[in-house]
Amino acid sequence: MIKAIFFDLDGTIRHNDPRGSDVFAEHAAALGLRIRADDRLRAMRWEHYYWANSRDLRDDQGRYGRMSEDFWRRYSLRQLVALGASSKQALEFAQTMTQYMSDAYKPRSVVPDELHGVLKRLQESDYPLGVISNRDKPIQDEIAELGLAPYFAFSLASGEIGAWKPEPEIFVYACKRMQVEPAEAAYVGDNYFADVVGARRAGLTPVLYDPREIFDDPECAVIKSFAQLARVLGADGAVPNTPRSAGQAPVTKDTTTSSTARGNFE
Repeated sequence: MIKAIFFDLDGTIRHNDPRGSDVFAEHAAALGLRIRADDRLRAMRWEHYYWANSRDLRDDQGRYGRMSEDFWRRYSLRQLVALGASSKQALEFAQTMTQYMSDAYKPRSVVPDELHGVLKRLQESDYPLGVISNRDKPIQDEIAELGLAPYFAFSLASGEIGAWKPEPEIFVYACKRMQVEPAEAAYVGDNYFADVVGARRAGLTPVLYDPREIFDDPECAVIKSFAQLARVLGADGAVPNTPRSAGQAPVTKDTTTSSTARGNFE
């Protein structure tokens, strides 16, 4: 029985508008890169893989520094390859793409329309709620700026304890803070590699938030909207182990862990 619910921050309860991946792909297409629908899907999966504390991310941060200009140029190289660019095209476009994103990409933070009502109903149903994020620094102030602070008992950033999703330690730590066993908690997030894999490793029940249908067959409950969360949880707090929510069309699974998806520019 589920007694507490944790949520991811970025891409789940907080979104960039417009999405960086969309802006990047649109500008790459404007530069002449031919991008098909399956290229976009592969790139979105790669992006989730990369930011799930992947080896590629750790290698890039170790080599170029955290979030330096060289780091973002390397990231552009990888993203272009994930979108279907050849190594030659990626090398040609990378600096232009990096500069464009730095100069032109100024997103605003938004909260899904239905989220406030859903969190209020969960709170009124006596579910303690928390936020777990792979951010470096505490996230309480940002949660407050989003108008979400009244709903959450606490929040936890990975940098506060030195454990990063999908490592199980951050989930176990959060459960201890909430005074529940991992088996009594659900975790809702948009990143299969960080959120579903990590929650399952720690013993929590994962719920994948996948409004764009990026992942196929994650072997857990899936929602496309937060309005579906109460139904997925069920009146008794039990989360069924359904692979996808009703009405979701399957897509071809691709974990994007190949050297091609990661990019090879050594």
